Amino acid sequence: MDKYRVKPGKKIALRDFDPNDRGDMQGEKDKGIEKLAKLRLELNQLQELLYAEHKHKLLIVLQAMDTAGKDGTIRSVFEGVNPQGVRVANFKAPTVPELDHDYLWRVHAQVPGKGEITIFNRSQYEDVLVVRVHNLVPETVWKKRYQHINAFERMLADESTTILKFYLNIDAEEQKQRFLERLNTPEKNWKFNPSDLSERKLWPQYIQAYEDALNETSTDWAPWYVVPANHNWYRNLVVVSVIVGTLKGLKMSFPKPDEDLAQYRKALESE
Repeated sequence: MDKYRVKPGKKIALRDFDPNDRGDMQGEKDKGIEKLAKLRLELNQLQELLYAEHKHKLLIVLQAMDTAGKDGTIRSVFEGVNPQGVRVANFKAPTVPELDHDYLWRVHAQVPGKGEITIFNRSQYEDVLVVRVHNLVPETVWKKRYQHINAFERMLADESTTILKFYLNIDAEEQKQRFLERLNTPEKNWKFNPSDLSERKLWPQYIQAYEDALNETSTDWAPWYVVPANHNWYRNLVVVSVIVGTLKGLKMSFPKPDEDLAQYRKALESE
């Protein structure tokens, strides 16, 4: 999965990442779904270990164009994982109290605690994406935010937070088909908002904003992954593979009891 990682200091262009890519699983969707199921089980076990050890924290950031599947990724990847140790934070238009503070104030309040996995469905990056595309603040303001965000994430990493950031990469034609599916399927009509089409007209501006964000903020301590997302099953497989591999790398272990438990075992067995 390292080929999807944006290397720090190396400039990328999103046109060089194929949204239809399926890695070495081209034409092997069934095998991919089978592998996905196995990795979910591993994630379940690793999440329990993370929660029990109560030492590390995992922050997952999901960003994408409309219809790329942030919600679907969360549902699929974390299917069966104990909800006690997993939390989703959604960042929509800021409220009045949030606007009265700096733009990272509402974000910092949602970061994971020890033993917890937190998933950001949108994130601090809205303030260098939507804010930029819609000219909500001057360029001199949003350009400084790349450094702010890098420093913020560095602080989190120094405080034992592991950070993984995923850009779910779809193309404009796939987005069009997904919008049509929402319009043509009564059960999905509720997902469609007419403003989605206004945002779609700004596709080139969003792509440029995403490219700059990826290039400016993919770091050793908080890497970005450009995930092929035209095929949902492969999108989910890439995300769960990166998460499982990262959690394994933490070398976690269950905590040892503070005292010998033999006496309690004997007491129960003698009842």
